[in-house]
Amino acid sequence: MDVAGFWAMIERSAQETDTRAERVAWLEERLSALPVAEIVDYQTWWTIAANRGCSWDMYAVYWTLMGSGSSDGFEYFVSWLISLGREAFETVADCPDAAVDLPQVQHVLELERSFFRGYRRVTWSKDGKFRLTRLTRRRREIWTREEWPEFELLEYVTFEPYKKATGLETDSLGDAVRARGVKSKFPSLTYHAEPDGAEWDFGDEAEFIRRLPRVARHAGVTQ
Repeated sequence: MDVAGFWAMIERSAQETDTRAERVAWLEERLSALPVAEIVDYQTWWTIAANRGCSWDMYAVYWTLMGSGSSDGFEYFVSWLISLGREAFETVADCPDAAVDLPQVQHVLELERSFFRGYRRVTWSKDGKFRLTRLTRRRREIWTREEWPEFELLEYVTFEPYKKATGLETDSLGDAVRARGVKSKFPSLTYHAEPDGAEWDFGDEAEFIRRLPRVARHAGVTQ
């Protein structure tokens, strides 16, 4: 399986299903019909894609959209970005600031505005978190799991197919990927990501505006 085949499978899984659970099951079924080498191919391309999304600037985008963040949540956010397909993912992987222009992210932002109806972001604190001034307790709607911008289970679709095909535990799948010279920047056991680039303070307004001007405008970050 080459990179085009990997993305074709990701995108077709979205076209052929209506829910995330169905999508995961669809991928597991298709992967189970493949030779072991192609299952490893898929996992290798997944890891390469996820690594492209693992940067400090992308972490800042995730932190801003969610209002806070964690290393494992960031990993699942990158998985969600991969689920959007090759064109969308590669656009934001090359330019995290472009994430706010994706229709899917715009939908998340609209849900956020609906969920926090009666709330207003008023400051960007030095600890990198938003402070919200509450005007009313009413909320118009609750987000569903289908809309949440994290997709953890999409990461695991190779596990059962690989175990069935080899009789081995999934640790050996990671070994097979590393044997190809690809190491994940999202260690699954430690939950400590290793993002690309130098770590920076998300509360540094000048740096935030310099790195992510469109995200900064959305967040109301000004000097």
